[in-house]
Amino acid sequence: MASSKNLSDRRTQRTRLRLRKRAGNRPRLSVFRSGKHIYAQVIDDGNGRTVAAASTLEKELRDEMKNGATVAAAGTVGKLVAERATAQGIKEVVFDRGGYRYHGRVKALAEAAREAGLAF
Repeated sequence: MASSKNLSDRRTQRTRLRLRKRAGNRPRLSVFRSGKHIYAQVIDDGNGRTVAAASTLEKELRDEMKNGATVAAAGTVGKLVAERATAQGIKEVVFDRGGYRYHGRVKALAEAAREAGLAF
């Protein structure tokens, strides 16, 4: 029987494979969600580098909020990563939910990034 880690890795890889087929030349907005924090980064797979990143571990965000595992914190991270990506000249991305459901914190991050100017 497969462990939950193996199943999670398989979901992540399956999601990423579909994204790479459909992405064209757009970078991807990748989300990682842990029990205490949420992380987002815009990755240019063609060059293999991270263009912009944000997380609830950053000093200004830690001071601002009590807990990094809330929908409000995810929205703040989404807005911040979108601002940093648009500053680098990136307007369109593909959203990599990383095997997580599009629900709760992941959805809040995506909607905040859209409102801040990223198109996906």
